[in-house]
Amino acid sequence: MSHSIKNNYVGNLRTSSTHLQSGDTIITDAPTDNNGKGEAFSPTDLVSSALCSCMTTVMGICAAKGNFQMPNSSAKVTKVMSAEPRKISEIIVELSFEDNELTDSQKRKLTEVAENCPVAKSLNPDIKQTIKFKF
Repeated sequence: MSHSIKNNYVGNLRTSSTHLQSGDTIITDAPTDNNGKGEAFSPTDLVSSALCSCMTTVMGICAAKGNFQMPNSSAKVTKVMSAEPRKISEIIVELSFEDNELTDSQKRKLTEVAENCPVAKSLNPDIKQTIKFKF
């Protein structure tokens, strides 16, 4: 299965990406520490955010298939960059869940699917993924 995105460089270190199926558009800006304005997510911010979003999405799928309720969550995502070469060196995801009555087995299942989500498996293994779950 494949999905397409149309991307345009619009100048001043800004891009526009359109999800062709839905028509939704996002922009990126270079960060201020890399010659940009920092007025929007940077491409590396989106990679970091995608990891967290993918984790919670597959956790929701797991809960639905397991016939239990996925609790609402919030997360703090921290991206750590290295200077030489300039790249993401670590992504820290701290997931906090609202009060819930999940069993230990359900928590283990959710943790396992999250840590093995498609984005987690697609990232270069040199990128350290530090994941903390607060159920």
